[in-house]
Amino acid sequence: MRSRYTAFAMDNDAYVMSSWHPSTRPETVEPDSRMRWVGLDIIESTGGGMFDTEGVVEFRAHYRDHGKSGDMVERSRFVRHDGQWVYWGPILTDGSLANI
Repeated sequence: MRSRYTAFAMDNDAYVMSSWHPSTRPETVEPDSRMRWVGLDIIESTGGGMFDTEGVVEFRAHYRDHGKSGDMVERSRFVRHDGQWVYWGPILTDGSLANI
């Protein structure tokens, strides 16, 4: 999660795409030059250990958009794919997993 946040903050689209599961990854990621990611707080994480195949991270990412501060909160599902942890997608607010 932290490496993906850093990639978004540094407009490293190649890393963002390579750390996204191929079955849920969009065709492209379009950075917004007026939006700057300025901080990340990990709220909670479960799973994701050495012997796990899935994990969940809840985070709050802080940004500045057109000079105004804001933040977004998401519970994200990560899975192992080809031996690497990759982002699967958000967990929907009703508690179900997205993209299953």
